[in-house]
Amino acid sequence: MSTPTIVVVGHGMVGQRFLEALAERGVTTRARVVVFAEEPRPAYDRVRLTSYFSGRTPDELTLVEPDFLARHGIELRLGDPVEAIDRAARTVTSRAGHTVGYDTLVLATGSYPFVPPVPGKDATGCFVYRTIEDLLAIEEYAMTARTGAVVGGGLLGLEAAGALKGLGLTTHIVEFAPRLMPVQIDEGGGAALLRTIESMGLTVHTGVGTQEVTTDTDGTVTGMALSDGSSLDTDLVVFSAGVRPRDQLARDAGLTVGERGGIAVDARCRTSDPAVFAIGECALASDGRVYGLVAPGYEMATTVADLLAADGARPDSGGFTGADLSTKLKLLGVDVASFGDAHGAAPGCLDVVYSDPQAGVYKKLVVDGAGTLLGGVLVGDADAYGMLRPLTGSVPPVPAAQLVLPAGLGAPAAMGPESLPDEAVICSCHNVSKGAICACSSLPDVKKCTKAGTGCGSCVKVIGQLLAASGNGPADKGLCGCFPYTRAELYEIVRTLRVTSYATLLDSHGRERARGGDGCEICKPVVASVIASLAPALGVSGYVLDGEQAALQDTNDHFLANIQRNGSYSIVPRIPGGEITPEKLIVIGEVARDFGLYTKITGGQRIDLFGARVDQLPLIWTRLVDAGFESGHAYGKSLRTVKSCVGQTWCRYGVQDSVKMAIGLELRYRGLRSPHKLKSAVSGCARECAEARGKDFGVIATANGWNLYVGGNGGADPRHADLLAQDLSDAELVRLIDRFLMFYIRTADRLERTAAWLERIEGGLGHVRDVVVHDSLGLCAELERLMAGHVAGYRDEWAETVNDPERLSRFVSFVNAPDTPDPSVRFVPERDQVKPDLTFLTLTTREGANAR
Repeated sequence: MSTPTIVVVGHGMVGQRFLEALAERGVTTRARVVVFAEEPRPAYDRVRLTSYFSGRTPDELTLVEPDFLARHGIELRLGDPVEAIDRAARTVTSRAGHTVGYDTLVLATGSYPFVPPVPGKDATGCFVYRTIEDLLAIEEYAMTARTGAVVGGGLLGLEAAGALKGLGLTTHIVEFAPRLMPVQIDEGGGAALLRTIESMGLTVHTGVGTQEVTTDTDGTVTGMALSDGSSLDTDLVVFSAGVRPRDQLARDAGLTVGERGGIAVDARCRTSDPAVFAIGECALASDGRVYGLVAPGYEMATTVADLLAADGARPDSGGFTGADLSTKLKLLGVDVASFGDAHGAAPGCLDVVYSDPQAGVYKKLVVDGAGTLLGGVLVGDADAYGMLRPLTGSVPPVPAAQLVLPAGLGAPAAMGPESLPDEAVICSCHNVSKGAICACSSLPDVKKCTKAGTGCGSCVKVIGQLLAASGNGPADKGLCGCFPYTRAELYEIVRTLRVTSYATLLDSHGRERARGGDGCEICKPVVASVIASLAPALGVSGYVLDGEQAALQDTNDHFLANIQRNGSYSIVPRIPGGEITPEKLIVIGEVARDFGLYTKITGGQRIDLFGARVDQLPLIWTRLVDAGFESGHAYGKSLRTVKSCVGQTWCRYGVQDSVKMAIGLELRYRGLRSPHKLKSAVSGCARECAEARGKDFGVIATANGWNLYVGGNGGADPRHADLLAQDLSDAELVRLIDRFLMFYIRTADRLERTAAWLERIEGGLGHVRDVVVHDSLGLCAELERLMAGHVAGYRDEWAETVNDPERLSRFVSFVNAPDTPDPSVRFVPERDQVKPDLTFLTLTTREGANAR
């Protein structure tokens, strides 16, 4: 009996998954497998194509293990696409003239970029964005270009725009639809995404099409004419206006093709010829849809592999009749996710919407009248995607409104992945359920047995939580899906190896699938904080908006001010120890009056000024800096205030000068970046008027010196600070605080206050006392050096900004209209001051579009 031959046409992501599925089922041991590939390189991760511009090499993008093909006897012919199929003879003929017979033919030809038929589309300087070779060509041409335009505002179009911006080009996005990503997200989500993308310096043109690409006499791109009569000056054009199934080979062979394209297949992915199959983006599935996502392509690949492995028997799988189109992506650093009936097409459906356009956050859940979750859209904050998508089709254990509200506006939903049903799909890339994951013993076991976690990687964190909850393995203690290390471990890596770049850290110590990517909104600000806290020791600038650091910051740090509910910002000048002169009080009053700001005296003995537009911040800072003020760092995870009572200078009960000590401590630790905010206070006697025992580090005067308390906080879960040492001299007090703070910064988790840290750290207060008082680990000299470096290197961020024109350029409401104030930042009068007009901040339940 002769060995059957399986010919695969195409070696992309789906083609490679098909080969892996054949090998897993033992088919490669009893059949000859021949693969024809058009591209000059083996299959690579096209989902992470843009990571090439972040430093990831083409070899690092490969999906093919070094010995995979040889180990399984698979013949791969690169750069030699099939050009003809003879179905009668059951042969294929390649461009190089090779003819190979087949018993089974699998078409995995994928798709091709659609280029609108406009004049000038083939001019020099026009590109598509599909392959590594496309990216290499764009990169080379961009060296001589200044402006680029992307035609298409979908998934790949936004990635292309990010690439052009990263190459240093002024970048435009032209989208014919009225919003970005019209297929995945609705109008509200598109508006939130638009605002965030424009804040990054990209210019977006929606609701217009490209009429013509204009050129000079040499046929080189000079601009674009748009359908609204306007024009763009551009040197480079990238077409990313969607894709079309590559079905011409099937058409020429007489196979049935859909009216709008795609090779027609049945539930087993078999074409009109029983010996020919089609999988991936070239196939028109039995439900009449062409799937452009990789996960459905993988399902098709395993469906065909199951059929071939069954060798005439009925395969175990039920075939491919459709797929979940849910997706979670990070586009230009913005989390975007959609799942289920995202557009609310079901009759009688209801939308539950939370929208905060200023923060770039939009969340919508679609439910039916009984509360069943049908789908949703998440923009700007997609952390809940991993929990919400598996709940689709069921009634969540908490009301839908509770699932979209941020902390502080509603009771948080106490839900973990263990509350999901066993049939809930956790890994959508490989269609792996919770039950299948919990049957495994460890994360490596999960990856090996189910492939969950080996696709996009967004499910790794949930997998770790499920394994821990089921008792089958330790919880994944990694900071996020990008890093397998805790914050404390990353601190040690950065300190020891002197890592000064987030990108370098991600590529060298990130999870394998995260390397070369953009990271996430969890780890970026954490790493930024670690590098900032170690800046003097690393020999880098401590200014958080310099270079790469600027892109890593949280919203507040990004503009050195706290964003408020209507998109305005607050200004909190530092008032060390709460002491202020009449002249400085007058300046604050004049600034508040001149800029129409709301003023409030805080519990931290400072004065907050609310209601500034982002473009007004530098003007206000200039006035304050000129009067001797500096940033109070109310926006940062750093020292906020050191409160004080008036102490022995004025109070008849005081035994020490608490004001002097508070001022000295605040000036010493100002700007110190830490895992969470830090608060302190100094009381001049045991009556404790400054409430020092409710602070992260508190000082109370005694007749013999100072008592130092640590690990206190107020808020929702108050905790009294514990006594660390007593009757300290001024110098001893400062030395112990130096050590305590640097040890906390070194070992705490992300967003962990000193109170929680002190209770979590092994050995608790006793261990901390041994380390910082008795130097049990021999770290104290180093901790003191690190703090001395911080004190010596401190620079006021407000002054650093207002004195640098380049740094000032980021403080605009609209990058493409820098002199235009944001019209959505509005106020209404109240008690002789102003308050935000919050009419645009909504939580609504309304009928879906088809229910009206």
